[in-house]
Amino acid sequence: MSATHEISFTLNGIARHARVGLGMSALTMLRDVCGLTGTKYGCGEGECGACTILVDDKSVAACLQFAIDCDGRSLTTIEGLASDARAQALAKAFVARGAVQCGFCTPGMMVQATHLLATHPHPDAAAAQRAIEGNLCRCTGYQKIVEAIVEAGAQQP
Repeated sequence: MSATHEISFTLNGIARHARVGLGMSALTMLRDVCGLTGTKYGCGEGECGACTILVDDKSVAACLQFAIDCDGRSLTTIEGLASDARAQALAKAFVARGAVQCGFCTPGMMVQATHLLATHPHPDAAAAQRAIEGNLCRCTGYQKIVEAIVEAGAQQP
């Protein structure tokens, strides 16, 4: 049996503790230990963006982040964006533009795009494209997602 360690972190604004193994990913911790299944497992190699979360307000692939390295850090998942005004505007724009199809990439796209809107409130299409470069979508062709991001940015004060 592998050794486990107790870690403390903030998850979506709430102080949490978890018992994690040394090799456990943040993705596994979020899904299996914390019970938050919005963050998706796509590739396990940091290539698809389905598991994108924010760690201390930096975008990371949760499949590559070790859970033990989350000790003392602040994590934000798709579930943590429910009350974020930018994320709400973005969700409405995704629906209005038809940017949601199968939905598998949506949590990672939403986390990445909300982070963009927080750091660059009024992005143009080029900035939106750059922001989601690491997030793969097999359904939409990206154009509707880019349009939704730009639309949500245009609605911000």
